[in-house]
Amino acid sequence: MSIAVVILAAGKGTRMVSDLPKALHKVAHAPLLTHAMRASACLEPEKTVIVVGHEAEQVAAAAREIDETALIAEQKDQLGTGHAVSMAKEALSGFDGDILVLYADTPFISEETMQAIKLARNTSDLVVLGFKAKDPARYGRLITNGDSLERIVEFKDANDEESAITLCNSGVMAGPAPLLFSLLEEIDNKNASGEFYLTDCVAH
Repeated sequence: MSIAVVILAAGKGTRMVSDLPKALHKVAHAPLLTHAMRASACLEPEKTVIVVGHEAEQVAAAAREIDETALIAEQKDQLGTGHAVSMAKEALSGFDGDILVLYADTPFISEETMQAIKLARNTSDLVVLGFKAKDPARYGRLITNGDSLERIVEFKDANDEESAITLCNSGVMAGPAPLLFSLLEEIDNKNASGEFYLTDCVAH
C-alpha cells in the first residue's frame, strides 16, 4: 500500500514567545520540521504534504530545502487539527493509499515506531499512536475498550474520570485517504476550543 505523509506545520508557537514559526525552531542543530521530514523518509512516502499557516512562505521554503518535491497546503485560518489535515485534500487528489499524519513539533518518532504504525494498518482502519504519561497534563486521553480505541477526549473536554487516564494521544494518526477525508467532513467544532479536532475521527 502506498503512503503519503502529511506534516502539520501551521502553528504560530505562541508559548515560545518568538517571531519564528514553531516548526522552524531548532533542536539538535536543525529545525523541528527538518527532523519530522527526515524521520518520515524511512517510509519512502509517495507524497509528502506540509500544511503551513503562520509565516507560510518561510515554512514552505524551509520544507522545499529539505525535499524539493514536497507539496504545500495552506491553512489560512487556525481552526484545529482536523481542519489542518483537510487542507491537504487537494494536494492528495486522486491518492487512495494511506495517510500518516505527523506534527512538526513532535519530530523524534523512531523508524521502528513508524513501521509499527504502518504494519498496524493491516488490521485496523485507523491507527493512533498513544503513550503512557506520568503527568498527562494537557494531552488528549485515549478511551479504550479492551484492545479497541473508542474515542479520544481532549483535555479541555475531559471529565474527572477521563482526566485520570494516563494513556495519552501523541497526535500521530494513520488511515486510508478516502476514509480519513470522509470522516473529516463529518466532524464538528462543538467543543471547549471551538475547533475541528482530528481526534474526533475516531468516534465516527
